[in-house]
Amino acid sequence: MAAVLVCGGPGVAALSHSSAAALFKIGVERVAGIEVSTVSTARIRPPGIKVHRRPSLRDGWWGYYEGIPVTSPVQTLIDLATRHDARRMERAMNEADHLGLVATDDLRRALDQHPGEPGVARLRAIIDRATFRYTRSDLEQAFLPLAKRAGLEMPRTSVWLNGHEVDFHFLDLGLVVEADSLTYHRTAAEQKKDHERDQAHTAAGLWTLRFTHGQIRFEPESVVRTLRATAAHRLRA
Repeated sequence: MAAVLVCGGPGVAALSHSSAAALFKIGVERVAGIEVSTVSTARIRPPGIKVHRRPSLRDGWWGYYEGIPVTSPVQTLIDLATRHDARRMERAMNEADHLGLVATDDLRRALDQHPGEPGVARLRAIIDRATFRYTRSDLEQAFLPLAKRAGLEMPRTSVWLNGHEVDFHFLDLGLVVEADSLTYHRTAAEQKKDHERDQAHTAAGLWTLRFTHGQIRFEPESVVRTLRATAAHRLRA
């Protein structure tokens, strides 16, 4: 609070970057010194405080948390994204969501209100990649060549097994592959349905593999390796 006051006080200055993350308990990095952002153009350099002069910050960029002025959770994540790779930022977003600071779906919408800010493009790419979704026909066109590369026989597609429609069924391997189009906030009923589907297949002696649409689109080599290794296990069984 003293750092904020010496830099101009509430409405002018707020904890930001690593200091904001520490206050929110988003464990991205250790804090070395105190970081404060200010919309003032005054050149002040208080000892032990790193001041970020940011007169272009938009309305809503700050608020109070535990009585201390701090950049908003959205602004804090945007600022952190200028420093950290996708893996760390995905963890930070998940923590912010878990702590009730900002839901990831809401964060994605909020990014549109911060055009051109450094960090926005990285956050948008992380969220969009995780929630990437194919149409049914595009999914088949993307996945079937990967199955062929893995040395598998072509599966049946969109068939009913054990009371559930499955994406791909490799009859010779007793293997079901489901492709999930994820959102960050799936309902309990949706998750329960997935468990029931997998349980029904297991009870019938089938193995189930799940890939996200994003894995099929952006990590095809990993999908091929997993299919190849799974097929090898099934053939030895």
